[in-house]
Amino acid sequence: MHRRFMAPGALAAASLMLVIPASAASHAPGAPGIGDPYYPAYGNGGYDVSHYDLRLTYRPATDELEGTATLLARTTRDLSRLNLDFLLDVGEVRVNGAKAAFATSGEHELEITPKKPLDKGTDLTIVVRYKGVPSSKKAYGFTSWHRTPDGGVAANEPEAAWWWFPSNDHPLDKATYDVSVQVPDGTQAISNGTLQSTSSRLGWTRYNWRSGKPQATYLATLAVGRFDVTTGTSDSGIPVVNAYSKDLGPHNGAARASVERTGEIADWLSEFFGPYPFDALGGYVPNTDTGYALETQTRPFYSPRQFANGSNTSVVVHELAHQWYGDSVSVKGWKDIWINEGFARYAQWLWSEHEGEGTASEIAAYTYASRPADDPFWTVKPGDPGPENQFHGAVYDRGALALQALRDTIGDDAFFTILKGWTAKHAYGNASVADFRRYAEEVSGQPLAALFDTWLFQPSKPSAAVARAASVAGPQAPERPKSWKKIAATNGVHAH
Repeated sequence: MHRRFMAPGALAAASLMLVIPASAASHAPGAPGIGDPYYPAYGNGGYDVSHYDLRLTYRPATDELEGTATLLARTTRDLSRLNLDFLLDVGEVRVNGAKAAFATSGEHELEITPKKPLDKGTDLTIVVRYKGVPSSKKAYGFTSWHRTPDGGVAANEPEAAWWWFPSNDHPLDKATYDVSVQVPDGTQAISNGTLQSTSSRLGWTRYNWRSGKPQATYLATLAVGRFDVTTGTSDSGIPVVNAYSKDLGPHNGAARASVERTGEIADWLSEFFGPYPFDALGGYVPNTDTGYALETQTRPFYSPRQFANGSNTSVVVHELAHQWYGDSVSVKGWKDIWINEGFARYAQWLWSEHEGEGTASEIAAYTYASRPADDPFWTVKPGDPGPENQFHGAVYDRGALALQALRDTIGDDAFFTILKGWTAKHAYGNASVADFRRYAEEVSGQPLAALFDTWLFQPSKPSAAVARAASVAGPQAPERPKSWKKIAATNGVHAH
């Protein structure tokens, strides 16, 4: 608040102004974006959400969704107004119990004006009542809601929340979740975390799911349909819930043969990345016509097409690796996507070695040799690929090459110490590529700026001499590893 001195003669006039709180001038609308240069309108400024409580009713036959979202948050600045990211039709908004004015703007902004301005550090309870048909809504020309023959699915990256709940939609604002969904009897609702309870009444069944660890908005998922659900427990004691649409057809066997190994694969990954960071595991395969998979927290989404050529545990490895790299440790900004995708792809290389289908070093050599220097692949910079190339194959393959070069430069002991230490240091938080380089230098005791620049930031193929020095290239053309086809099948696994 700004202070100023008044002459005595001005006091009478000034007294007329005192009906407006002196602090009102310092209150301003929160930003309609959180500040990510890749997606300027994603997320919002001025507040931080700690918890989402979503109470929903969904009608599969008509794709109608009705809900009440309660957000617990705190202001981070003086606010006269705040935004949420959302697409469905809003009927009422309340802020701390009082009705608030609201309007829509842009592609996906819900502008909320509380009855009174909000001071910095104010605890907020925001209640939004809404309804709509998610499949009828588009933003920027696309939808992240997948209509299925028996229901619908919310799963996409970097945005999926707008179609089913209002949010501060950016990984920087992670929160815990309670998701309660009422659906007609005979239909299931699958979401993240652990199933707390179910109850049935008058032809409807309600499923109550809870995610008790911080979760980014794009990692929240909802799938409604008719599923075969399997349950179990990993050797490490984590409960596993998997779900498969009843109408997967010829993909059913391969999907189950892959996803049912979730507990085994997660335990194996923990040898490299540290203890599994959440209290639930699983995956689900709905009958969608999309081609990608997504690391939705604790319960990855898999398209049936991932299993069109038979079982593929490699894609399961990829999505489960993200539970550490991407979910527990999330990006600070979307330009840091290498920390998600390069590491998940490298986990596939380690799995290939585990399965006896080609070592990480052999796959790296083949990856390097398989693309000539004039291939546009090498012009993409994994360390900052740009929004148009965020899920380009180079972020995955060249990103994994960078890790192999790092491993060969600093040695296995330091490398695997970094993989575990990083996930412990930044658990349930956010970090950047620059943070990772500094941590790798700290652990290894070596300067690594040149290595990171060469493999992550130069728009050209590293020279043969540089590749040989990092054991990424050999004197002869390498043979194609046995696992190459399976790994290549997950290229574009997150294609928008």
